[in-house]
Amino acid sequence: MIRPANFRSNEQTEMNNYFQSDLDLSPEKINELAQVEFDAFVAVLRNAGVRVIVVEDLQDPNTPDALFPNNWVSFHDTGMVVLYPMFAANRRQERRMDVLARLEDEGFHIEDIMDYTRAEEDDLFLEGTGSIVLDREHKKAYCGLSPRADEELVIEFCEDLEYTPVIFTAYQSVNGERLPIYHTNVMMCVADQFAIICAQSIDDKAARKNVLRHLREDGKEIIQISEEQMHAFAGNMLQVQTEDGKSALVMSTAAYESLDTGQISRIESYGPIIHSSLSTIETCGGGSARCMMAEVFLPKN
Repeated sequence: MIRPANFRSNEQTEMNNYFQSDLDLSPEKINELAQVEFDAFVAVLRNAGVRVIVVEDLQDPNTPDALFPNNWVSFHDTGMVVLYPMFAANRRQERRMDVLARLEDEGFHIEDIMDYTRAEEDDLFLEGTGSIVLDREHKKAYCGLSPRADEELVIEFCEDLEYTPVIFTAYQSVNGERLPIYHTNVMMCVADQFAIICAQSIDDKAARKNVLRHLREDGKEIIQISEEQMHAFAGNMLQVQTEDGKSALVMSTAAYESLDTGQISRIESYGPIIHSSLSTIETCGGGSARCMMAEVFLPKN
């Protein structure tokens, strides 16, 4: 997790992140509030037994979205690190090799780096586990196409890492129009035994049926959420493992409060829910709890 130093509403991402808006506050105040939310979130995770490695963002370069590291990097149990091409120019500066060195210092082994960032030269993008929701056990990559998720890059990723692509387009209503959702991980979450998904956002019925079929054939219980719940970031969740080997589902307090008692009960049948308030980060960043965590599957030295 990257502790923010320059967080604000990123002017380079607002054109296609329809979850993002601004607050009538100074950039300094917004960053201060985001740091408070970040620190509280890390404390909640650690108190629940989750190991968290925190890296401080840099003052220079100025990277307002640095607290969403899962878009530029992913870590895999083969020792592979994947670097991704980013839509916004100021987000490309988030990529930091010292973060990889820090993980090695923490006892993780990096075997190789797969780098797709040259695709930026052709204006092609694939923003990590924001664009791709991975079922690592069944080697499937769920991807909602958008200006930040190019279909050819998804297929290339899947060929290189030996995943099966499950490709579709998910939409949200914006001023009466149906527009592509910028990141897949705001409309679905895949856990080990269940999946949370806003299936109604997949307007094409055949594509929706195909996504649900893949989830069911892998034994997932499907927990559906509404578009209204999705806009409260109820799709932006991540299953984590605590240091005693148990699973928990992480989300924001806004996401938790949007769920009904039946949905909460179904989730908690698989493990506890961990949540923390992220209202400033959600409003200005257009992302939530899952976006703030780059999960580390690298083998230990």
